[in-house]
Amino acid sequence: MPDRRHTESVHRGPPLNVDPLADWRLTEEPFYQPVGHEIAAFDAARTARLPVLLKGPTGCGKTRFVEHMAWRLKLPLITVACHEDLSAGDLAGRWLLDAQGTHWMDGPLALAVRHGGLCYLDEFMEARADTTVLLHPLADTRRVLSLERHGELLHAHRNFQLIVSYNPGYQGLHREMKPSTRQRFVALGFDYPDPPVEADIVVREGLATPELAGQLVQLAIRTRRLRDEGLSEGASTRMLVHAALLARAGLSPFDAALQAIAEPLSDDPDVGAALRSLVRASF
Repeated sequence: MPDRRHTESVHRGPPLNVDPLADWRLTEEPFYQPVGHEIAAFDAARTARLPVLLKGPTGCGKTRFVEHMAWRLKLPLITVACHEDLSAGDLAGRWLLDAQGTHWMDGPLALAVRHGGLCYLDEFMEARADTTVLLHPLADTRRVLSLERHGELLHAHRNFQLIVSYNPGYQGLHREMKPSTRQRFVALGFDYPDPPVEADIVVREGLATPELAGQLVQLAIRTRRLRDEGLSEGASTRMLVHAALLARAGLSPFDAALQAIAEPLSDDPDVGAALRSLVRASF
């Protein structure tokens, strides 16, 4: 008879008493400044076991909010940065071949579903269309993930939570989310914080003085008004923090704002000139 020691298909689970999601547990509390009732809204969705859709512009705090909630809940957080080549198989898992034979390796989504954790699909609409189909039975009352290649119907762990995000204003390769997908989620809308709150965040995260934080926030507000004049998005809160950190590292506020805000925002010569004018007027 043929030797089947190297061709036998097995599922290799983690050793006993080993946390399979240990690498995805946060060790420090992420700073997050609430701007409304988003924490209570997320808690309610989790109690009802409903998947959550976060929508809002780039750099407004969606990812930090998810990290903060994972810390509050003491649950592991598996984050997947979605892109145009991300397939359903990348999320679910695949068979691997090594010296011991073939074995199944769970993908990031299957890991969270099997062992209980938060799975965050960042910029979900950038992924391939087949990922949407994979999520449908997981995002409704069935709460199951079909691992077709493994011949397994995986029922979600009671601690599993599905979270996806996208930017409605992004026009590049962005696709519209189908109603059949959208209506499976409860949604939380995010936007840039009010100026005093945003300034407090820049002080805390960027180690800025209150004066510099206020100047950066006012600059950001001016850039956001250019969205009707050829700029796809204005300066994000993340950019303001970067500018504050550059200033902290020794750059002048003017140069820090150019490097962290004006130059990254646009390659268009006319828009770039307008942004540099705003920086000069601000500092």
